[in-house]
Amino acid sequence: MSHATFTYSLGGREVNRLGYGAMQLAGPGVFGPHADEARCMQVLRDAVQLGVRHIDTSDFYGPHVTNLLVKKALHPYASDLTLVTKVGAKRDNQGNWLPAFSAEELTQAVEDNLRHLGLEVLDVVNLRSMFDVHQPAEGSLAEPLQALVRLQERGLIRHIGLSNVTAQQVADAQQISPIACVQNLYNLANRQDDALIEQLAAQGIAYVPFFPLGGFSPLQSAELSEVAQSLNATPMQVALAWLLQRSPNIMLIPGTSSPQHLRENMASAELTLPATALEKLNRIGVVQS
Repeated sequence: MSHATFTYSLGGREVNRLGYGAMQLAGPGVFGPHADEARCMQVLRDAVQLGVRHIDTSDFYGPHVTNLLVKKALHPYASDLTLVTKVGAKRDNQGNWLPAFSAEELTQAVEDNLRHLGLEVLDVVNLRSMFDVHQPAEGSLAEPLQALVRLQERGLIRHIGLSNVTAQQVADAQQISPIACVQNLYNLANRQDDALIEQLAAQGIAYVPFFPLGGFSPLQSAELSEVAQSLNATPMQVALAWLLQRSPNIMLIPGTSSPQHLRENMASAELTLPATALEKLNRIGVVQS
């Protein structure tokens, strides 16, 4: 049985663990429109045809670009498609990422996501922590989370998740609201969330890593490429297969604006890594305390 048939609970549904991230459907730097809108729409439609039932997007991609593409390509949506979006950040006119944590900003973001996606309720809304734009940093998320809970009580959000957060922030958030998923940077070379993944798995909570090839050193990339070559696969396919085998609660959202790369990414679900390959790959990542 392939990994593509494996599912996990997300937003109240059993969803294929290999999903799709829409970030690359915006322009360079995730800012402005993509140069080829027709190809972007084809990628979205192909993803759903290939079995994707989890699409990750946000109104601050572009801004507005990816949500409008998702709506144009896929609306009306399949009943079993789970759309996950993010709030907590905004863009300035130069494309910089800025915090947007106030109740007013979060309300506006949720309403914008609803309008641009053509929805009456959002399946899952991830609150992205912005105490450090590039990595998790401690700080209280209580006020923005409470604002999302109020929007949930209004019927605009079904489930709440977190992004770019520490283990302590996850624990604190769970005192305020059930958490549907956690979305953080994690891959072979960046394994600081190993303990958090295990904690979430024990609770039945999805962990969604982003940047499956982000932060690799040249040496680590060379080692990954050697393993990939030995398996007649691409480095991206091996990196995704490793994540799928890492823990059953890991759900993937690899992004691309290329139909060919989409098919290559989806094929990673058919790749089972042998013990010798896993041994080599596990040496790439150094678990950080």
